[in-house]
Amino acid sequence: MAYWLFKSEPDVWGWDQQVARGAAGEEWHGVRNYQARNNMRAMQIGDRGFFYHSRTGLEIVGIVEVCALAHPDSTTEDPRWDCVDIRAVRPFVRPVSLEAIKKVPALAEMVLVKNSRLSVQPVTEAEWRMVCDLGATEA
Repeated sequence: MAYWLFKSEPDVWGWDQQVARGAAGEEWHGVRNYQARNNMRAMQIGDRGFFYHSRTGLEIVGIVEVCALAHPDSTTEDPRWDCVDIRAVRPFVRPVSLEAIKKVPALAEMVLVKNSRLSVQPVTEAEWRMVCDLGATEA
């Protein structure tokens, strides 16, 4: 299993909306960055991800799971853009802010810290466990 981080502005698509989609999940569409797209193309069913509220909040609020492999993004006819579908797994007991992550030396190399603009990014297993611990949430 691989681990990822999905960023969304909560006023556009927030955790509560993701949860409301239930087991069917939701297409993670609208990504127009090649690196983020390539990350989604590498995903497998069952991979887990952090759901991160960007711009407002700047915090990880939940865990999601990839429930459909990369496929054409329905919001464009441009064949360059793919997306995956994700579904909510569980909320974080305690949201983990970017500020809190930056205070942990062992997380200094996390993509969120080094390239905070990338909307879909990889997370190492060690980072996954540390962030889950910070959020008092089962990894």
